[in-house]
Amino acid sequence: MKLNFLTVLTAGILLFAGCQSKSQTEKSTGSKDTVSGKVKADENTGTPVDVSKIKVADAATILARKQVPILCYHQVRNWKPTDGKVGKDYIVEIQNFKDQMKMLADSGYHTILPDQLYAYLNTGAKLPSKPIMLTFDDTDLDQFTVVNPTLKKLGYKAVYFVMTVSIGRKGKFVDYMSSDNIKQLSDEGNVIGSHTYDHKNFKKYTGKDWEEQLDKPTKRLEDITGKKMTEFAYPFGLWNAEGFPELKKRNFRMAFSLADKRDQKDPLYTIRRIIASGYWSPKTLSNSIKNSF
Repeated sequence: MKLNFLTVLTAGILLFAGCQSKSQTEKSTGSKDTVSGKVKADENTGTPVDVSKIKVADAATILARKQVPILCYHQVRNWKPTDGKVGKDYIVEIQNFKDQMKMLADSGYHTILPDQLYAYLNTGAKLPSKPIMLTFDDTDLDQFTVVNPTLKKLGYKAVYFVMTVSIGRKGKFVDYMSSDNIKQLSDEGNVIGSHTYDHKNFKKYTGKDWEEQLDKPTKRLEDITGKKMTEFAYPFGLWNAEGFPELKKRNFRMAFSLADKRDQKDPLYTIRRIIASGYWSPKTLSNSIKNSF
């Protein structure tokens, strides 16, 4: 792709609809899980766990476990007069975000990271009380300048899904994190995941798309963080099962969608998230978490 095309594409896609998807809910089934094996998560923190020896469970076992609430955020900044009605769904104002995080903390939620989720889904490993995962898409700079300090104060950790085309860029509508910002987030115990090169629809990948959208971004993120990339988030939250073998081939162990039903054969590659809307108050967010998971 030519650079000028990417610039237009990035501005058009990233501003408001980074991961747009219709809101749906899926009721989880199954009973409360107990600790299985030696893999455990700390009772009250987001401490990573050793997953190197975990074997992937069958789909029925994974689907039977109660789903962990996973929130997806994009921009965290104050609304502007130029922000449209749809765009505001993806922009949570700063004080509202802080109030939402305080609500989670006051309600007893503990953030978990992908290692813990992977261990839990495959082995039933114990999670902290009221676990929740916070994810942030698209590499926006406010995730470093606003989100990270807010989460630090609460002892929370998060997953940042990075789109590599935008690293270090200053855009017309939004600025993006630098390599140093991303490395710092990783060094501080957060998890960096892949969100493709330039947000191209996963369902349309053919030929060299796998190299451009998965291989090259993975290498760049691994060079920045010094860590393996094992988590992937679908652009727009859209996926197709035909692409799962390509993710597996590249050692992605989990992939995250948006508000869909999970695939019945490969649920680890359709982990559900819901978008935390800019229109939601902390109370609305609390109710949405309870109703969606």
